[in-house]
Amino acid sequence: MKYQGVLFDLDGTLIDSAQDMYIALNLTLTEVAFPVVSYTQVTTWVGNGIEMLVKRALSGDMAVNPELPSSLVIDAVARFKNHYKQLAGDYVALYQHVETGLAATAHLPKAIVTNKDRIFTEQLLEKLNLTSHFRVMVCGDDGEKKPSPAPLLKACEALNISPEKAIMIGDSKSDIIAAKSAEIDVLALTYGYNQGFDLKELEPEYLCDGFLDIIPIINQQ
Repeated sequence: MKYQGVLFDLDGTLIDSAQDMYIALNLTLTEVAFPVVSYTQVTTWVGNGIEMLVKRALSGDMAVNPELPSSLVIDAVARFKNHYKQLAGDYVALYQHVETGLAATAHLPKAIVTNKDRIFTEQLLEKLNLTSHFRVMVCGDDGEKKPSPAPLLKACEALNISPEKAIMIGDSKSDIIAAKSAEIDVLALTYGYNQGFDLKELEPEYLCDGFLDIIPIINQQ
């Protein structure tokens, strides 16, 4: 087979998780006396880890305010993590056909490569009964985050496959850039959290509108 292993992003690829983060963010912002944000804003800010998400919320914009006090950021991140731990998984849903797609590619070893912290990644996978599908998890607090190629290469090493025999499946600019830097083929899904980027412009090897579309690509000889 062309591919011997598959690397999956989590948020926006396998699961629609913005609602939990939206609620936890607004609880945090209220506690630190900052304006609440909209659900739509949150969906455009997801993808670069918790600290960046909180900084964007405090700034009220994708571009982070460079004058945010570090003490405020530290406090807000801690508050967010506390709220998110209580909420993570309560309002999350699998995207359509994810279970079917994972089952249809059960013969290939799989890894989660996410910028989300490990504690929340494990919590979400367990709540959604996805844990058994993945042999490896590389999370945002394990080291470098995407768009660095390092977490993808770490996942390949843990799966004992060479990068040229792997494929990365994600929904964002960070996924595509990380895969290209690691010289790993990348399949971009159009339905997730793409932060307003036209993913086609980033020239992924494959661009798909639905999760079922990945099956013939992953299983090609």
